[in-house]
Amino acid sequence: MSIVITGATGALGRLVVEELLARVDADRVAVVVRDEEKAADLAERGVEVRVADYDDRAALSAAFRAGDRVLLISGNEIGRRVAQHTAVLEAAQAAGVAQLAYTGILGGPEADFDLAAEHRATEQAILDSGIPYTFLRNGWYHENYTGNLSSVLEHGAVVGSAGEGRVASAARADYAAAAAVVLTGEGHLNRVYELSGDTAWSLAEYTAELSAQTGKEIAYAQVPAAEHLSVLTGAGVPEGFAAIIVDVDAAIARGRLAGTSGDLARLIGRPTTPVAEAIAAALA
Repeated sequence: MSIVITGATGALGRLVVEELLARVDADRVAVVVRDEEKAADLAERGVEVRVADYDDRAALSAAFRAGDRVLLISGNEIGRRVAQHTAVLEAAQAAGVAQLAYTGILGGPEADFDLAAEHRATEQAILDSGIPYTFLRNGWYHENYTGNLSSVLEHGAVVGSAGEGRVASAARADYAAAAAVVLTGEGHLNRVYELSGDTAWSLAEYTAELSAQTGKEIAYAQVPAAEHLSVLTGAGVPEGFAAIIVDVDAAIARGRLAGTSGDLARLIGRPTTPVAEAIAAALA
């Protein structure tokens, strides 16, 4: 039996693998990757590398073994993910895996925004399959915001259309630690975890923290959705993805990403990383 991570060379996957290697021997960990070269460093550390693509059903059929514990990290090709996830699910089912953990989105069936639709469909497919599952419904990552600090600092403003809505984000590393816990521990089968940060914050509060840490006057520019879309596309964001960002802000305004269930902190056994700490790390 191996603990298998799909999408293991991505930003989240890498962190999950590191968390696993801190808990179990490397020969218990396997990774499913598209590009074997990108996982060469993991192979050197004793991790088994299995090459398969979410679009390659033949390769996926050989990616899993009976008894494996599998983490399906959701794909990043919006609009194609249900088919891709279903291909992974069917391969895992045929192999007889013991657990399929899936990184969904906070709120599950209650998440009523566009980005959540493929996650809802994937969860339902997993339920229909009968495979023992663990749903890791990840909230927003701090990095969704701190990843574009250079642009924010250049323009002196955080632009959004979320109003006074709040975001209970956490560090990507926090979510990775939670995944490692459910893959190495017991009592997590057929469980759902609503994962989010301990504290929800507004974009105005986020902007104030940026100003405090940088010593610069940074404004929160709350704009209508149509203007927000125009700003994003004007900055070079593809229109389809820009529309998703604007739709997420509308969901934030409705409180859909503000939940603080405490599940994440309980799983990892410590408080989640504060957003102020993530800002400081990004500025360092």
